[in-house]
Amino acid sequence: MNLWQEYKRPASVMEAIQALTSASGPALPIAGGTDLLLDLKQGRHAPIHTLIDLTFVPEMTALEVRGDELYIGAAVPVNRVALDPLTGTHAQALVEACNLIAGPQVRNTATLGGNVAHALPAADGTIALTALDAQAEVAGVSGTRRMPFTSLFLGPGKSAIDKAKEIIVGFHLPLSTPHSASCFKRIMRPQGVALPILNCAIWLERVGDVVKDIHIAVGPGASTPFRATEAESALRGQALNEESIDRTVDALLGQAQFRTSARRATSEYRKHIVGGLFKDVLNTAWSRAG
Repeated sequence: MNLWQEYKRPASVMEAIQALTSASGPALPIAGGTDLLLDLKQGRHAPIHTLIDLTFVPEMTALEVRGDELYIGAAVPVNRVALDPLTGTHAQALVEACNLIAGPQVRNTATLGGNVAHALPAADGTIALTALDAQAEVAGVSGTRRMPFTSLFLGPGKSAIDKAKEIIVGFHLPLSTPHSASCFKRIMRPQGVALPILNCAIWLERVGDVVKDIHIAVGPGASTPFRATEAESALRGQALNEESIDRTVDALLGQAQFRTSARRATSEYRKHIVGGLFKDVLNTAWSRAG
């Protein structure tokens, strides 16, 4: 049984959009395919007529500094993201997140864009990009546009991208500045299972003992990738001490909507452990920014 009828390899973003919109049957883009191919083989995905391979599009496989931003193409494998010196310098949280996605063989193939496109509220790369205040570059028939990263998501597994007409081209991240840093950590079941119970990413900028600015992302803290904006407001502009951290944890617990997952953890357990995870990530990012 053929899993698809046509396989195309466009050489540009616009060629990819044309192939996607002109296919004579259901079409989907593919880069790593670590989830899509399994879903097709196991009957968990509707039949596909045309697969469009994005790994030959230079714009989607680039990882480079552009002006005052770091650009990462959506078809860049997560292992390359984890190992590249540029991400190590400017996006440490993303490096740490990519190092925890699946196992080494999957990371060599799976792409950052695929991690995001699944629209899961606790996807490791997605949570890191949320804290790093990334912007997404999206292409369609009318051209390319930038979107705030969190606007890509509508709900668990529901992307705002029309997969029949649009593709995620890449991600733009601010470059690291003096006295700013980030960190990502997660609590998970044994490595053989590798399911995150809870993850957290923080980017912050400090001036002496004061938190000048901070971004906090927790997964799953809502039905879409969650920015803990109330917790950020509680700590922004404050001296970092036990009292300010406790207030921030209270604000985080007040805003987050932890859910129970039969395969991962209960809502109550996640509420119980989030404070410790948050403090661990915060202290690491704080130390790095010093």
